[in-house]
Amino acid sequence: MTSLIPTSSRASKVEALVDVLRLDMSTRNELADRFSRAQGAVAHMVPRAQATLTHRQRWESSYRKRLMLTDGTVVVLVTLLCALVGSHSASDLTTALLVHVATAMVWLTMLGAFQSRSSRLVGSGTTEYTRLLQATAAAFGFLAMLFTILGRGAEFRTQLLYGLPIGIAGLLGGRWLWRVWLHRQRRAGMYLSRALLVGDRREVSLLAQTLCKDPDHCVYTVVGAAIGDGSHEDIVIGSTRIPVVGDWTHVPELARDVGADSILLANKPEQDPEYVKRLGWQLEGAAAELVLSSQIADVAGPRISVTHIDGLPLIRVRIPTFMGADYAIKRVADVCLSLLALVPIAMITPVIAVALKLDSPGPVFFRQDRVGCDGRIFRMIKFRSMSTTAEQDLETLKAMNEGAGVLFKMKDDPRVTRVGRVLRKFSLDELPQFWNVLVGDMSIVGPRPPLPSEVLEYDRTVWRRLFIKPGITGLWQVSGRSDLTWEESVRLDLRYVENWSVMSDFVIMLRTARAIFTSSGAY
Repeated sequence: MTSLIPTSSRASKVEALVDVLRLDMSTRNELADRFSRAQGAVAHMVPRAQATLTHRQRWESSYRKRLMLTDGTVVVLVTLLCALVGSHSASDLTTALLVHVATAMVWLTMLGAFQSRSSRLVGSGTTEYTRLLQATAAAFGFLAMLFTILGRGAEFRTQLLYGLPIGIAGLLGGRWLWRVWLHRQRRAGMYLSRALLVGDRREVSLLAQTLCKDPDHCVYTVVGAAIGDGSHEDIVIGSTRIPVVGDWTHVPELARDVGADSILLANKPEQDPEYVKRLGWQLEGAAAELVLSSQIADVAGPRISVTHIDGLPLIRVRIPTFMGADYAIKRVADVCLSLLALVPIAMITPVIAVALKLDSPGPVFFRQDRVGCDGRIFRMIKFRSMSTTAEQDLETLKAMNEGAGVLFKMKDDPRVTRVGRVLRKFSLDELPQFWNVLVGDMSIVGPRPPLPSEVLEYDRTVWRRLFIKPGITGLWQVSGRSDLTWEESVRLDLRYVENWSVMSDFVIMLRTARAIFTSSGAY
């Protein structure tokens, strides 16, 4: 076929196409070279974990593995126990064995799904225990429905009767023992997060004071501070000196220099709304967490939640209420526990009564008017620990008052009898108050029951202590007892009133046993 395009024209077309291909190849090579350089730059910018961060991640992982091993051991042992107990009544051993294995697997799965071993929870607070109970309740609720539908409820009954209560006790006990171990390690300077405090000097000082107040339960060791005003004078909190290592414009560099794995931001520059977001980017690979200190004082975690509106985080604080289902549960627990406690108390009362009578003249029991919920007066009952003229002798001792505020306290109060001193040391004088709990005047856990003379000197804020029933024990009991100042006692009582929960009551009861045996602040 004869071509309709002239030969010279075809040659020029081919040469032009070759030039275009060459140009494309050159462009392609140039783009590849530019991409390679960009890839190298990005690789250089990708955060690399610092040694301090790696060390923290290592001990957190080690501690989680220990909790996982403990949880697994408890669940397996409880499952084996239930299998042995249920094997005598099971008609189909294979089916019963499958039920027990399924129970263990679902139980362990729920413990992981509810993040009961999260690094943010372990070691302090009640959330860790709450997650354990929630995971267990979810596991047994799901299994109960599943086996009922499958017609295997009889085989699962052993797990409900024996496995559930024993398993809960074992899991909670295991976590408590590991928490005791962790606190000992932290007192020795191990398993602590190295914190750099950032903010204005005043705000950083307040934050440092809070962190250093209770070394036994602190999860941070402060290694330095970055002050916003450019001051380089160290911050002194009691016997603790916190070095000021720079200002808040060079926080990532300072964190690397002092080996901090946590950045605690007391406040941020008011003129820089993007500071927190930018700091979070800069800390990638250098720190495990950026913690924002809230200005909302004494508000517990369960009352706080965070919601987002178009990327803006909003902190929601639930206003406390003083009625409802939780208070009904608290009352039921008070009645059951007080009934259990009054049995051994009735058995040891004759022994205490004989000791009191032989030591000093007077009645065995001491009754005194106290102010309860909503300002109602009730008669509180205790074992007598003072002489019968204690009220009359008070006027002559007021000049030697070692207490603060409206409280009268003396470490060597001459009115206390020899037997009374022993009773007070181990809080045995408080035991008859379980009768006040049973009849509804008091609760097992609550604020300290005040005298009417004390209440007359309350201001409007302190009146909030009377919104719920006073308790035999409380935060004041496990935080120093008579060693507390009036202000500290009020602050602890108000914190409890606003933030109490059933789980926090349970933890306070456990801590009370420790406080009694150590006799801390008892006089």
